[in-house]
Amino acid sequence: MEPGTHDDQWREDCAPRRVLELFATKWTSMVLHTLHARHDGVARTGVLLRSLPGISKKMLTQTLRDMEASGLITRHVHSAIPPMVEYRLSELGQRFVEPVELLYGWGRDNADALDRLVPRPTSRRS
Repeated sequence: MEPGTHDDQWREDCAPRRVLELFATKWTSMVLHTLHARHDGVARTGVLLRSLPGISKKMLTQTLRDMEASGLITRHVHSAIPPMVEYRLSELGQRFVEPVELLYGWGRDNADALDRLVPRPTSRRS
């Protein structure tokens, strides 16, 4: 690819691919949405676990670690017995919530179209 050409817009590290990579797992967007829409940007692990039907504790822990490492959330440990851990949307996470909410809103508004999709073989939807 020649720098500055149309093809250069689709290189492996282009912005659209990086966005898709960020949301390659369904749980990243769902955690962002849940923190924002249901918990005002702050929640403890157990609260998130109860708010996300279908996620295992192991998957939630891994997703939270990945999101913290990428800067989407921050982890706060409160000195209490037992220790209390809260996760908060970071400033960056708050920026990513906007397109997630647009996408989720589109999904709610177009549920009929989604219902007409043929499920993929790996889908849990029947």
